[in-house]
Amino acid sequence: MERLPNLDPLRFILASLVVFFHLPQLSSNQGLPSATIIPVFNRGTEAVYMFFVLSGFLIIKLIYRQKLQSRFSIKKFYIRRALRILPLYYLIVSFGFIFYNVILPYLGIPFEINYKLHEGILWTVFFLPNVFAKLYAPGGILGILWSIGIEVQFYFMIALLMYFVTKTKVLRMLVVLSVFYFVMYHLDVLYFLRQYYFVYFFLFFGGIIAILEEKKQLEFLKSSSIIPLLIVCAVVLYFFTDLLYFESLWLYNLFTMIIFGLFIHTLAHNNCGKQIRNKRLHHLGHISYGIYMYHVIAMNAVVFLFLKVQEMEIFNDLVMIILIYILTFALTILMAHFSYKYFETYFLKLKNKFR
Repeated sequence: MERLPNLDPLRFILASLVVFFHLPQLSSNQGLPSATIIPVFNRGTEAVYMFFVLSGFLIIKLIYRQKLQSRFSIKKFYIRRALRILPLYYLIVSFGFIFYNVILPYLGIPFEINYKLHEGILWTVFFLPNVFAKLYAPGGILGILWSIGIEVQFYFMIALLMYFVTKTKVLRMLVVLSVFYFVMYHLDVLYFLRQYYFVYFFLFFGGIIAILEEKKQLEFLKSSSIIPLLIVCAVVLYFFTDLLYFESLWLYNLFTMIIFGLFIHTLAHNNCGKQIRNKRLHHLGHISYGIYMYHVIAMNAVVFLFLKVQEMEIFNDLVMIILIYILTFALTILMAHFSYKYFETYFLKLKNKFR
């Protein structure tokens, strides 16, 4: 079997879109100049949705291949996922609570905390940060963890499903489950699914695309070089314009799910033999989890610095915006790099023992 596709550059691009999305929000909230020049600066949520589709695509493809070889171990799967996700997750959880409950009060910076500390710890430690973020608006450092919670919940669920379903019924199970859950998600009576961002259908659909590819049922997408070009163009239009925006939530989610799934398939299996081989870009993809997790910390530090700079009236608004972006990205990448090298790598080495 061919190796799993390397989509690290895409991970970095998606993480960067999240930074582009959050930075103007924090800057404007603190009275600093900000700019959202084109729609791509407002596509942070959609970037996370593509992360979800990508995760479902890779994880379900991996499990399915192991099932075909009768060597899928649910115990090893959970251990490997835990060693990759939880060390950095719990590090950010710990820092987030310290930052908002200790550091900001010490610095005399006002921040409203409308939850009891033990409640916040319970919500986050037991992988429901999406509920915690919606109920209490606990601050950006803790708020971004909602997406990690969705992924952990999905991993726990999908491993159990894939373990008990025979390999011949995996695709059928995913299709039925995806359709059923997609309909449930958009029912008014189940509004809490939307309220707390339980968007599992993105991950399920990524898995459907992966299984269809494994079964060689997507060969028609490779029949012409025009097809991948059209898919890529559609995604570019999606992120850089409002032409493909839908007011209806169910239509928006359906289109987003399908176009993202086709796009990831195109990059992984229908790229006409073209691959990005730049080592630096691949490294940025490797540390993209850290970029996502650390970017709000970096943003807070840079914005705090420029609140002081603003008082000196050294730079005009445009220069300040450019400097804020450059310093935020530089600090985020630096933090993610050192975290990956000196913290995450230790757990990744342990993870490799459970292949």
